[in-house]
Amino acid sequence: MIKNLEIYTDGSSLGNPGPGGWGSVFVEGEKIIKELGGFEKNTTNNRMELMAVISALRYLEKEKYQGGVVIHTDSTYVLGGVTSWIHNWEKNGWRTANKKAVLNQDLWQELIVLIRSSKVALSWQKVKGHSGHVFNDKADEIATNRALLQK
Repeated sequence: MIKNLEIYTDGSSLGNPGPGGWGSVFVEGEKIIKELGGFEKNTTNNRMELMAVISALRYLEKEKYQGGVVIHTDSTYVLGGVTSWIHNWEKNGWRTANKKAVLNQDLWQELIVLIRSSKVALSWQKVKGHSGHVFNDKADEIATNRALLQK
């Protein structure tokens, strides 16, 4: 059983839209225990930020992890969405306060299902991007490298 797992997530897009990648780094103590990454050929940065989190949660579910998990993101979009906006979007039929359709609705809907079905105690933390934080920088490196592979 993992008691204190931290996951650092990041997304990258070369152009917006353009080739994109995402990365997730699983850390226990001060040691990286798992790295995940993926890509899409034509995407946006926000979609890749969401995919990094979604893929991390899918992995936790598949591996039946238990205990506390802190997800670190440098994305205000992900953090604001998951901790605040998503509740009103869902209540308002996936419309924003301006009555426009929520962008990336498919990913937000998958994310909310994963969060609700999760067997781990999730918490969310903002990390400043490109600030020299070793694990966040590693997630960024994975995301950027996956995006570059598509060029």
